Amino acid sequence: MKIKSLHIEAYRHLENVNFDFTYPEGHAKAGKPLDKICIIGQSATGKTTLLELIKDVISKLDLVEIINRQYLLGHHKLIFKGYLEYLSKDGELKIEENAIVKEGKEFRNMPKSGSGTYEKLITDAVKLLYVSSEIISKETINIFNQNPLNIINELETEKFAGFQNKYNKPNYVYEFVQNIDAEIWFSLLYKILDYRKRFLQMASELINKGSIGDMGKLNQQYAQWAAANENPIALFANFFNPVLKKLNVEIDLVNTEYPIPVKSMVNEEVIPVAGLSTGTKGLLLSMFPLFELDTNDAIILLDEPERSLFPDMQIDLIAHYQNLAPAAQFIVATHSPFIAAAFEPEERFILYFDEKGKVAVRRGESPIGDDPNDILRNDFNVDYYNDFGKKAYQDYLDLKRKVTQETQPEKKKDLMLELVGLGDKYNF
Repeated sequence: MKIKSLHIEAYRHLENVNFDFTYPEGHAKAGKPLDKICIIGQSATGKTTLLELIKDVISKLDLVEIINRQYLLGHHKLIFKGYLEYLSKDGELKIEENAIVKEGKEFRNMPKSGSGTYEKLITDAVKLLYVSSEIISKETINIFNQNPLNIINELETEKFAGFQNKYNKPNYVYEFVQNIDAEIWFSLLYKILDYRKRFLQMASELINKGSIGDMGKLNQQYAQWAAANENPIALFANFFNPVLKKLNVEIDLVNTEYPIPVKSMVNEEVIPVAGLSTGTKGLLLSMFPLFELDTNDAIILLDEPERSLFPDMQIDLIAHYQNLAPAAQFIVATHSPFIAAAFEPEERFILYFDEKGKVAVRRGESPIGDDPNDILRNDFNVDYYNDFGKKAYQDYLDLKRKVTQETQPEKKKDLMLELVGLGDKYNF
C-alpha cells in the first residue's frame, strides 16, 4: 500500500498544491509509487501539516464499508478539499471530498439509510505509523526506565498476558507522540518483558535445585534453556547496535535491570534510558516500534527524524530506518540537507512561498548522495555563507583580479600565495 498523489485544493493555508508521488518518465520505476518521499520546506510552509493530513486520510480507510456494492456506508467526507490517490492490493483508490473511486467505480454516500449487503471497501491491511518529532515524554521514559519485573507486577497478571500481540495486528494505525497510550508500549515490549520474567523464574529454579553450587551443571542447564528461549533483545541489538556505534553505546544483552538496557562501550556501565542523550532516546523510541511491528506494505511518516542528532548520525539515518522496514513507504519531513541527501531528486518535494506568498511545491535537483552544501544551494535555496564567509569570498575575487592585473613578478607571486591561502582556508 502506497500513496500515489495528493492534490490539495484548500486546507488551512495550503491552496492548489499538487504532489505526484510516482517516479517520472525515464526512471527504472516510471509510474510506480515512490518508495520514499522527502518533504523539505522552511518553517510555516506546512511539512508537518502534510504528514498529519496523510495520516488522517489513510487512518480512516480501514473503517470504510460499502452497501450493496453501490454506496458508502455512513458519511464519508475528507477533511480537506482535494483528493488523495492510493495504491493497494485491491487496486487504485482515489479518495475525493465526497466520494471514493475504486478501480474506476465511484462510490458516494448513501442518500438515506437502508439495508443490504455490507462489505469492506478494501481488503488490504491498512498499516500506518506516525512518528512525531516530539515523541519523548516523561511518561514514556519512565516505562523504559523501570525494572521489567516491576512493570509486570504493577499490571495484573491477566492484564499483562493480554498484551501479547494486542497491538501487533494485521491492521493498525499508531501515532507515536508524547501522549501515546502506555499500553501500546507494554504490548511492544511484551516479548522482552516476558523473556525477563521467564529468565528470572529459570534462575530461581536452578538456585532452589542447588545447581548454583556446581558451575558446570549450572552452565549446562542455562545453555539448554537459552537454546530453547531466544533473547528478543539480541534480535533488536543486531539492528540497533550499528546505529548506536557512533554514539559509543550499545544494547546490553546481559543486564536485566531495564527493558532495553544500554551500556557505554567505553566503561561498560549500563546507562538508564533517562540518562541517554535526547537524540539517542529519540532513536530508541522511533526504531523499536518498526522492529516489533509488521511493516510490510506499511506507510511510515517521520517528522524531523534528525532532531538532536549530530550530522554524522544523520547521513545514514534513512538507510537504518529502511533496513528496519524495507517494504514500507517512508514519508519524511526534514530541515536537514544530510537527511535530504539520502533521497533521489524526484523523491524530494520542496515547499516554498511564491511571489504571492502562497505555498508552492517543486521537486529536487541535486542527485542522491550529493554534497549537503550543494543540496542547500540547489534544493533548499539557502546561501550557506554568512557575512564573514561572503566577505572572504569577495576578498578572494578581488585577489584574483589583482593577480591578473599585476605586472611585477614579486608582487604577483605574493598575491598568488595570498590567493591560494585564502582559497584553501575557505575551500573556494
